[in-house]
Amino acid sequence: MNHRAEGTTMAAAEGAEEAKNPLLLALGERVRTLRARRGLTRKQAALAADVSERHFANLEYGIGNASILVLQQVASALQCPLAELLGDVTTSSPEWLLIRELLEHRNEVELRRARIALTELLGQPGGDRARGGRIALVGLRGAGKSTLGQLLAEDLDLPFVELSREIEKVAGCSIREIHDLYGTAAYRRYERRALEETVQIYADVVIATPGGIVSDPATFNLLLAHCTTIWLQASPEEHMGRVAAQGDLRPMAASKEAMEDLRRILAGRAAFYSKADLTLDTSGQTLEASFAQLRALAREVLALET
Repeated sequence: MNHRAEGTTMAAAEGAEEAKNPLLLALGERVRTLRARRGLTRKQAALAADVSERHFANLEYGIGNASILVLQQVASALQCPLAELLGDVTTSSPEWLLIRELLEHRNEVELRRARIALTELLGQPGGDRARGGRIALVGLRGAGKSTLGQLLAEDLDLPFVELSREIEKVAGCSIREIHDLYGTAAYRRYERRALEETVQIYADVVIATPGGIVSDPATFNLLLAHCTTIWLQASPEEHMGRVAAQGDLRPMAASKEAMEDLRRILAGRAAFYSKADLTLDTSGQTLEASFAQLRALAREVLALET
């Protein structure tokens, strides 16, 4: 075997070994999860990141740039987390580091308690009084937020706000045009502004939120602080079926792996949806049955507010 062939073989072997590295595989899974949580196709994500779709795919499959392995070795040698070596916001001051140390390894219940306590300590609106009579429905597209939300608002004699429509009013164009012309970051800014205006205008209201509102922690924090949130949960099959029944298969219409994409999006967002105050599983239920349960939950919430 000549030196060139031997070098090629060694490079291929090293590449195969690199692909099996747990850190790179975990990084790829994290990238996939974040992409799904934001509802982006790989092509859209690659375009937004200004990298080739092939490079993005390699990253997701754990065959990305191995330089991060060197960083991990350096972090280990310095006895610090990789995040601290990279210099994220929680390493920007001693106080950040001390706060992070207090929160590290806490369970979800303890972290939620800490978040609420910090909200109150820092003087941010939150708690039952700040929520008033606002009820926000969260969940993936096809969960029934618009239909059930409209019915609930009529039953309670409250205004009904479709936040997606408010976003379009703020931007002066359609949701699709916002994404096409200005990108996802601009959409998130309009989404935040629309929610801020809605909670300022209405003390009592039913709000149907976009499925991806959980993708921006600041906006989702605002929603949790100002509204009693209800997660309308359903199986991926029912989500797809309901959207198809409405004659709308976006963004899955051209995908042969539509259900797999939908499952991944739901899995990526479920942990955030579960932060809602209440959950209503509408799987296998008629519209009437789902509404009856939602009505009971909402009336119970409003009774506690008075």
